[in-house]
Amino acid sequence: MSLLIGKNSVVSVHYKLTDDAGKVLDSSDGAEPLAYLHGAGNIVPGLEKALVGKGAGESLQVKVAPAEGYGELDPNGVKVIERAAFEGVDVVEAGMSFEANAPDGTSQHIVVTKVDGDEITIDLNHPLAGVTLNFDIQIVSVREATKEELEHGHTHEGGHAH
Repeated sequence: MSLLIGKNSVVSVHYKLTDDAGKVLDSSDGAEPLAYLHGAGNIVPGLEKALVGKGAGESLQVKVAPAEGYGELDPNGVKVIERAAFEGVDVVEAGMSFEANAPDGTSQHIVVTKVDGDEITIDLNHPLAGVTLNFDIQIVSVREATKEELEHGHTHEGGHAH
């Protein structure tokens, strides 16, 4: 009997991610399958829940609401800051994205949405916040995680750096 997806499984999938308009947002097409450690928060919660109990060779389509994906859009995530905050950046334009240090020390993704003189409007929301995610999944393989993978909280398939 083949192994079914559950906590501490290492799962490899091919996927296509689209929005409700059918626009492809991401895909493993032409690449290695995505490998993740099930139960470690490596993928969005809605997709992880839908994969429980499935096995290698199965295909499924999963619709994930924003609350189970990258979250709802947070209006408090849009802020106006001074140009001085972009020290060392010569040109700041709408559409640019940056990685910045959040107050708690973690890395934070920001997108510039508007530039008005020295006032820069930024959005701290994840780019897919508020978006319904539609996954087309083909499960390639399922295996038990190694002790080291469980300790590190992610799979070691495909090589990685710490």
